[in-house]
Amino acid sequence: MFPPTEDTEMTPNELQTLLSSNDSPVFRLIDCREIDEYAICRIEKAELIPLSRFAAEAPDKLIETEEPLPVVVYCHHGIRSMNATLFLRDKGLEKVWSLAGGIDLWSTQIDPEVPRY
Repeated sequence: MFPPTEDTEMTPNELQTLLSSNDSPVFRLIDCREIDEYAICRIEKAELIPLSRFAAEAPDKLIETEEPLPVVVYCHHGIRSMNATLFLRDKGLEKVWSLAGGIDLWSTQIDPEVPRY
């Protein structure tokens, strides 16, 4: 259900499939926007790790666990989440993808109830 590990992004439709399927593998959905952005809107089940604290917090929370889970990271438009994705891959986590277009594209393609800003 995940894109190949050669890919660094997944589409909003791919994420929607993962979130809505009863037989999807377990994964972590990480919002790397800042606290004020997270307060405006978020994708359900997302955990906040702001990019401004990502290097300090992400290794303990996402990589240095007993069994790291696949990770999907999103931000507003997909630039910060790509940086976070590349950071995690550089640290050895292979199953990590950035949400293409971020929460803005998610709002236009998947859930128009999510406010755009």
